[in-house]
Amino acid sequence: MLQNHFQLFSLPKQFDIDVKALESNYRKIQSASHPDRFVNASASEKLQSMQLATSANEAYQVLKKPARRAQYLLELNGVNAIADTNTAMPVEFLMQQMEWRERMEDAKAARDIATLETLNAELHKDARSIQTELAHLFDRQNDLSKATAETRKLIFIDKVCADILHAIEQIE
Repeated sequence: MLQNHFQLFSLPKQFDIDVKALESNYRKIQSASHPDRFVNASASEKLQSMQLATSANEAYQVLKKPARRAQYLLELNGVNAIADTNTAMPVEFLMQQMEWRERMEDAKAARDIATLETLNAELHKDARSIQTELAHLFDRQNDLSKATAETRKLIFIDKVCADILHAIEQIE
């Protein structure tokens, strides 16, 4: 039987996870499936350990990042947060997105790292607020519709943060 990412790491299937337990369980799986432990094993056992290590790597990358974890939880419930048919966003958030992008482009053009760092900090604060809301929507209310909207916001914020970090690297 195939396990989902949460089962693989012995975690409850929810948004608000124990990140330390995730990391600890990931290290245990990586250690147990390390190729050095399978030097004298059969080809089948070597393949199984490699598949387990690969699955653990993929699952860890998904669960450690809140936006990807939220997206995965939605997928487990049959919802694609970034489907072409799911593009509606609140007007206020669209306006906020445009403002962030304009501020980023202006700061980039001015080679103003301090402004980019300030904008990045603001976005991280907004992301933490959305993560708190997602924990409530997934784990207490099971409101997948609102969770989908919040997940899409978080995905967008992560993208802008990555663009800001890239801009700072280019300036430096």
